[in-house]
Amino acid sequence: MDINRVKQILSSSADIKVIYNGVSVWIDELHEDQEMVTCHLRGPLEERTQVPVAELKEV
Repeated sequence: MDINRVKQILSSSADIKVIYNGVSVWIDELHEDQEMVTCHLRGPLEERTQVPVAELKEV
């Protein structure tokens, strides 16, 4: 995925499915200068982690 698509997803009101390492995640915040995002798994656990934008996939 690229930074521009992450920005579009963050500004969208639609439920856009994003995958990281085969797991569905919510993107919480973009760190554009580092090309990273803060995200958390969909579901009851909300542990947040930072991952590279390039490793995200849209389904």
